[in-house]
Amino acid sequence: MQTGVCLTSPKCDLWTGSGTFRVLVGVTGSVAALKLPLLVSQLLELPGVDVRVVTTEHAHHFYNPAEITVKVYTDKDEWELWTQRSDPVLHIELRRWADLFVIAPLDANTLGKIASGICDNLLTCVVRAWDNSRPLLFCPAMNTAMWKHPITARQIASLKEFGYVEIPCIAKKLVCGDEGIGAMAELSTVINVVKQTLEKSESSHPT
Repeated sequence: MQTGVCLTSPKCDLWTGSGTFRVLVGVTGSVAALKLPLLVSQLLELPGVDVRVVTTEHAHHFYNPAEITVKVYTDKDEWELWTQRSDPVLHIELRRWADLFVIAPLDANTLGKIASGICDNLLTCVVRAWDNSRPLLFCPAMNTAMWKHPITARQIASLKEFGYVEIPCIAKKLVCGDEGIGAMAELSTVINVVKQTLEKSESSHPT
């Protein structure tokens, strides 16, 4: 676990909080993003956990920001924070702050970007700068036809090769009406994996 974060400007409101384990939640443009408020609230119920959210622009379509009780960072924040050379770079500050990065949901578009090394928004820049000694969990979510496309398996394999941990999608009736694999894992599954990660961190870094 980290003991601090380098914040070089009062314009950056990324504070350490009271928790000792810092979870950064990434949310992308899948309909499963509507679960973000509940995911955040359940993460905050874990003892000693601080949470921040980084969102893509398309993800905004699926959730109400007023229902999110923690700071949500956007592409706009990235560019407004930095105005001169001495200012902090938000995707680096977030990378320094977080002990764990959980991307839930990870849509097909962002999956392809990460697998290819593209970093054209705040979320993908955090991923590209991520310290691979810290865990990164990703929860794919997409239409069944998109999931079955041959490129998907290759891209998932690439992320695993990077050291990232997949929380596999599940089969169910999707919002679009199709039925099959592609839905994001249940929130209970995501929370359990986070708990396991926290326990491993505590055992590796005893107080």
